[in-house]
Amino acid sequence: MNLNTNNKTILIAPLNWGLGHATRCIPIIKALQENNYIPIIASDGIALDLLKKEFPYLQTLELPSYHIEYAKNGKDFKWKLLKNCPKIIEAILEEKKIVNKWIEKHKIKGIISDNRLGVFSKKVPSVFITHQLNVLTGNTTWITSMLHQNIIKKYKECWVPDLENGINLSGKLGHLKKVDFKIKYIGPLSRMHKKETPILYDLMVILSGPEPQRGLLENKLKEEVLRYKGKVIFIKGIVEKEQKTELIANVTFYNFMNSRQLEHVFNESKIVLCRSGYTTIMDLVQLKKKAFFIPTPGQYEQEYLAKKLSDEKRVPFASQEDFKIEDLKTVDLYTGLPHLDNQINWESIFEVFNKTKKALTL
Repeated sequence: MNLNTNNKTILIAPLNWGLGHATRCIPIIKALQENNYIPIIASDGIALDLLKKEFPYLQTLELPSYHIEYAKNGKDFKWKLLKNCPKIIEAILEEKKIVNKWIEKHKIKGIISDNRLGVFSKKVPSVFITHQLNVLTGNTTWITSMLHQNIIKKYKECWVPDLENGINLSGKLGHLKKVDFKIKYIGPLSRMHKKETPILYDLMVILSGPEPQRGLLENKLKEEVLRYKGKVIFIKGIVEKEQKTELIANVTFYNFMNSRQLEHVFNESKIVLCRSGYTTIMDLVQLKKKAFFIPTPGQYEQEYLAKKLSDEKRVPFASQEDFKIEDLKTVDLYTGLPHLDNQINWESIFEVFNKTKKALTL
């Protein structure tokens, strides 16, 4: 615990792109509190809704939406994103103005941005969190990676939730051959804890990500799981005001769960069927769970991670179009995700917020 922070207020702002950015900020928010900082949470949409439920006693602020949407056809994902670029740029410029006003109004002494490109200020130490130093976009990877790295350079530090050397989770996403900005590998982040509990479910299905792809996969898997011979718990990943449950045959459906409930269910499940999002992978590593991946169509990052882990004989995967419930039989042929023992020294990581103004300008 750091007793020398003078209760500095830190703005932490995850991107609202599915729930992964928000959920991996949960352990950071808790660590800030444990080290005597005062977190203020800023986001929009379901990411903000989820964090409000997790931290009802913390101050929350709303940022402009990036209006991120997936195409119905995965092949059109990149072009859909390009089409939405003007709205995204407008939101980034607007959030930059808002953040500078908040610094004065809320006496903010530091910023942690999880992939929100406008949450930055020269007035206070600003940190960027990402596992994508390289942004994969097919034949335009070189330019998207260059643009992203140029944005990261303006921050005091870039925190990568992975290990720098040896076995790692992000591969070429989070590791560069040449680096000209400050990177701090802080190790995998997870809000989950491994517990020895009886196995109550043969299969856990958990969905996330923007529409329409989340809904398309839900509709497909609702039919597939009814053919599964075993007990299933199915979390749709829809954050609503009230939690809803429904039992159909051998499947128990939930619209969403909070972190504590999810931790219990993860621990009580034999295998997990999910997207190959990076935050989900970090949770599975922490929980030592075997899984089967269905990457979001057209999302190069998830497709890369699924293929990487399949090639390493750790986790099998199938495309959303081709997946059949019988594919789950292949899980036992894979070794599972690596067991990484990672103790995060938060006091050292948060030191960036305790540097003097003179030191920051050097």
